[in-house]
Amino acid sequence: MGCVHGKCCTRYPSPSVGGSRDFRELGPYCAQRKHILTQSSLQFVPVPSHNFTLEYSVLTQRGYYPDSPDKENQDSFGIRTQFQGNPSVHFFGVYDGHGEFGGQCSNFVKDRLVENLSSDIALLEDPVKAYTSAFLTTNDDLHKNEIDDSLSGTTAITVLVIGNTLYVANVGDSRAVLAVKDGNRVVAEDLSSDQTPFRRDEYERVKLCGARVLSVDQVEGHKDPDIQTWGDEENQGDDPPRLWVQNGKLPGAAFTRSVGDKLAETIGVIAVPEVSTVQLTPNHLFFVVASDGVFEFLSSQTVVDMAASYSDPRDACAAIAGESYKLWLEHEGRTDDITIIIVQIKGLSNV
Repeated sequence: MGCVHGKCCTRYPSPSVGGSRDFRELGPYCAQRKHILTQSSLQFVPVPSHNFTLEYSVLTQRGYYPDSPDKENQDSFGIRTQFQGNPSVHFFGVYDGHGEFGGQCSNFVKDRLVENLSSDIALLEDPVKAYTSAFLTTNDDLHKNEIDDSLSGTTAITVLVIGNTLYVANVGDSRAVLAVKDGNRVVAEDLSSDQTPFRRDEYERVKLCGARVLSVDQVEGHKDPDIQTWGDEENQGDDPPRLWVQNGKLPGAAFTRSVGDKLAETIGVIAVPEVSTVQLTPNHLFFVVASDGVFEFLSSQTVVDMAASYSDPRDACAAIAGESYKLWLEHEGRTDDITIIIVQIKGLSNV
């Protein structure tokens, strides 16, 4: 869900059944056969420092907008293996652009964030500090670029794998989720927290910066603007709280952090990421990195449940994207752009 000023699926396949594979590759490997729905190859990359393998796939699908049938897919994704030439460091990111030039913003940030992060010689010594610096530098770079980001920008959800540790940096309302085996169940553990006015801490922060926080109906006078209660994000419907300048109807941002969005910066929208850290164990099965087009009508647990039922992450990507697309059409008569990366963790042991 982005800025108010910018922003029939195939039934997903049956779970794939296959024999065992040897994941102990010495280098990144790309399966040659393309998946029938995602048209992507299955990717493998080793993490030799801890003797396990990442098996991953990605799917991105342009949204359906009846009033703008030619609207571009403003989502972008970036995957960089062997980061800084290190065979045990890998990067996964999803960027959800919004506004008139959202696609340009997400593509710019996709490339520049990786460049800034990989050029930091202190990355492995202090990944959290490096992440924060890379996001802020990328934000400045976008402001200085010829792209007009006054009312356009992008969210960014990224996962940096360093050995057996995940570093997750997020700005905006896309999401990363980890699947954790707990007895006979697979439990979804959010690796990021959506940065929206629904969060009390983010609400208070942007209010102190001068933002008016109102739904579209409140701005247009259909509802009482003094009632500053919108329920929770899972059940809020289609009129969420948004950020507006004083005495104006811009920018209408439904997020409180992003890269770009120069006008929104004046009322508290920042590019400082929240960074979480998780040390992987054999109970961690896979992680999902996806734009909010996936999570608008699917909970983190539902996404994990669906992904866990497929042995091939390409099948899982197709299933989740298909279900998301269907639910968007049922509820809204349109769909958001949808991008999802699923990364399976293979062969990790406590040894």
